[in-house]
Amino acid sequence: MATAPDLLTPAEAAVVAGVSVRDINRVFDEPILPERFVMSKGDRRLRSDACAFVSFYFHTAKRLTSDERVRVISRLAGVENGPRVYKDELLTVNFGPFVKDARTRLTSLVRAKEAVTRDPGILSGTPVIKGTRVPVRDVAASVRAGLPWARVKSAYPGLTDELIEAALLYADAHPERGRPPRLGEARPELELISERKAARRRP
Repeated sequence: MATAPDLLTPAEAAVVAGVSVRDINRVFDEPILPERFVMSKGDRRLRSDACAFVSFYFHTAKRLTSDERVRVISRLAGVENGPRVYKDELLTVNFGPFVKDARTRLTSLVRAKEAVTRDPGILSGTPVIKGTRVPVRDVAASVRAGLPWARVKSAYPGLTDELIEAALLYADAHPERGRPPRLGEARPELELISERKAARRRP
């Protein structure tokens, strides 16, 4: 199994932290984390062990002030392999669940990368499920368009639930630049069962 990457792109960090890419970009623009966790010059990168702190910061926003959250992060991040519980005279925070969840999502991301390959000789380097010619983003687009997983698996023989999950995770962590393909462009034989359309407003 491949080792977990130490530096993550904003999209990868968003997956591991369980937040949006917009939230990750706030981490680079605001004094949320100690400087050693972020690399903002050139390509933005975030240390993988910072994702638990990012998750904590955004998922406790409705319960703690920004200053309280930054204070907790500063204290816990100040000691390598330090305590997982923050305590002061007014506040106690069990940080363990945030660490566990981030590690679980990081492991899932590593496994998703292992299930995907990019080869210039296969579909011009388009990311595909390893050992197949099945484009990862087409699988993800089909699922997000509302197609049942059973239909997707029947259209792409050899796919399993685990591989579909890997495709979804990989697509989130490595978004395609430019306009995403419509479902019909991805696989013409996949029929969209239903599609919501907003009512047009009259002038």
